[in-house]
Amino acid sequence: MTAVEPALLGRVARRAAPRSSHADWEPAPDRADPVELLEAQGATRVQELLPIRYGRMLATPFAFYRGAAAIMAADLADTPTSGIRTQLVGDAHLSNFGAFAAPDRSLVFDVNDFDETLPGPWEWDLKRLVASCAVAGRDRGLDERERRQVARAAARSYREAMREFAGMRAIDVWYLRLDVDDLIQRRRSHVSRQRLESTQRAVAKARAKDNLKAFAKLTHVVDGERRFRSDPPLLVPIRDLLADGDDRDLEGELRSLLRDYRRSLAPHRRRLLDRYRPIDFAHKLVGVGSVGNRAWVVMLLGPGAGDPLFLQVKEARPSVLEPYAGAARSRTHGRRIVEGQQLMQAASDILLGHLRVSSRLDGETRDFYVRQLWDGKASAEIELMDPRTMRVYAEICGWTLARAHARSGEPAAIAAYAGGGDKLDRALAEFGERYADQNERDHAALASAARDGRITAGPALR
Repeated sequence: MTAVEPALLGRVARRAAPRSSHADWEPAPDRADPVELLEAQGATRVQELLPIRYGRMLATPFAFYRGAAAIMAADLADTPTSGIRTQLVGDAHLSNFGAFAAPDRSLVFDVNDFDETLPGPWEWDLKRLVASCAVAGRDRGLDERERRQVARAAARSYREAMREFAGMRAIDVWYLRLDVDDLIQRRRSHVSRQRLESTQRAVAKARAKDNLKAFAKLTHVVDGERRFRSDPPLLVPIRDLLADGDDRDLEGELRSLLRDYRRSLAPHRRRLLDRYRPIDFAHKLVGVGSVGNRAWVVMLLGPGAGDPLFLQVKEARPSVLEPYAGAARSRTHGRRIVEGQQLMQAASDILLGHLRVSSRLDGETRDFYVRQLWDGKASAEIELMDPRTMRVYAEICGWTLARAHARSGEPAAIAAYAGGGDKLDRALAEFGERYADQNERDHAALASAARDGRITAGPALR
């Protein structure tokens, strides 16, 4: 394929899916019941944790949106697409971007959740991001004009970045990343002094959120041994999960999992992991949409008592996009997530890995992926953003999503389709408002199901 052909492909794609068509959203007459979709997801999860998931989703329409990736995936499948595909995040809303420590220990900003990653139409990710601007803007009390400005900022930033990437060498795109310190310096004149100071405090807090912080906050000494604290259901040590008289070697099974995980790492990183020995395990509640999936945390110690390492072992379920975008090619869903993350992120966790296990506890085969629990991670406080700050943040997320797509897709084709004007931006902002209406109806449907006793919604338990 010559350099001209991708651009031609993008322009031709406008005939099948005009850019203005992306404004359309109308629920299909046979649209699936949103509560049924959530219940279907819950069927394979830890049942006693589902009330917490529903409780978290009911908190606000934006909290609902964060947990409703499966609902929107079904909806997006019926929307127009250009036919141009790339690796997708699969759940690209405003809260799934954030800061974390790169391997060189600099804080970088990037996409930080890849549970649903899969190849598919690039528009699906961008529509989920833009709609999240409208949903979050309503939660913050922004009026419609302000919300559309935020949504258009995200779309415009994506479109303009993709045009820039189309003119770059592929290897140069892969080297691009957003360093948090540089980002703050470039954007400091675009936000209020109060918001800038708040951001700087959040960055300082993120730098301190490391293994030593987890060591102090999540563990204590029991009979001379360092162990996880018990804070059910948020954090439940392995010793509390077995009933009296239950002699199953659950800890032995988890140690076996770590050996399987080790094999997924590059040889030089196995050497690093071998410096640590597992000390304790616990089940930890995580996220909104992920609540009910099995998620373990592992405490390991290095050669010295002050050298802890914490790993999160999180269940990897099939992507919500699979029924609509096609089955994953990776042999396991843990590997799908790891490969998608490494493909889209500019800098990934050095201990990112995966495993598959056939549990002797219930006979089920499950996939997991593994990463460091706390490694300079920080999320934007969207619930505190004013319109100006949210607009700037949306621009940053739009650029970041474009960079992630450009690493695996064909930026020239997407850029040619999107064009140099704002037609696509305006269409997507309109879609965002319409879908925010739909999200509110779905949120109300879940609330009705809770009132009617169809589902049990408990406290959110942060």
